[in-house]
Amino acid sequence: MSVTEIVDARKNVLKADDAWQIFEKAEKVYVGRGKKTVEFSPESASQEALLKVSLGRTGNLRAPTVRKGKTVYVGYNETMYRELAG
Repeated sequence: MSVTEIVDARKNVLKADDAWQIFEKAEKVYVGRGKKTVEFSPESASQEALLKVSLGRTGNLRAPTVRKGKTVYVGYNETMYRELAG
């Protein structure tokens, strides 16, 4: 996997509307929450439910966020990133 773009989340803050623009173009969104991974299909998922788990306490998109093809990975979960790298 080659990285085509790196964005510093501290300098380029993404709020709910910006995050949704990323999600609605994806086929799947995986959100890492501790040891769990939650899977969403944006076309059928509730916008509110997806944003609730993918935004942090400050209302910003959680880091790290990775877009690979038509899949978006949000947050950190060791198993999720092993699968992403594999």
